[in-house]
Amino acid sequence: MNTDILRYAGFGPRLGAILLDNIILLLVAASKFWGDSQYRLFSVYYLLPGTLFVLFYSVYLVRCFGGTPGKLIVGIRIRKLDGEPVGYREAFLRYFPEFAFGLMISIALLFPLFHISDAEYHSLSFMERTRHMAELAPSWYKPLRIVVNVWIWGELVVLLTNRKRRALHDFIAGTVVVHA
Repeated sequence: MNTDILRYAGFGPRLGAILLDNIILLLVAASKFWGDSQYRLFSVYYLLPGTLFVLFYSVYLVRCFGGTPGKLIVGIRIRKLDGEPVGYREAFLRYFPEFAFGLMISIALLFPLFHISDAEYHSLSFMERTRHMAELAPSWYKPLRIVVNVWIWGELVVLLTNRKRRALHDFIAGTVVVHA
């Protein structure tokens, strides 16, 4: 494919796609929120199916259709730098930083579940439980949250400061987001 005809998707369409994906994923998040409110160890049992679902959503769908549902609705696609469709390698590499950070945070927040009783867990409101879980998380949890925030802001800065509107994860995977 001729890379001269690629129209790079900027901040607006990419933000729209992220917002649409988040609306779609709210159903999954709502089921997890409900499960967490009912069962102290729900997150333990949810870790594997949740991980498989996000890999399906962010890797398989990207490989098969060129983007997540949000990107497809907005009319943008993920491509290799030469304009060709992405393979599993590019789809996974592109998603890997977000996947790794999310998995590490999820694991860090599993530890506190084994240090509180069911009665204590259910006596706390959602916000109290969230704070308490963060307090009981391993010592590496807070630095990890800082690293995640630096990563997110770095993604935005890089996206806004290069001609092809590539984010850090695009550089890792050798991809670009273009208008369909």
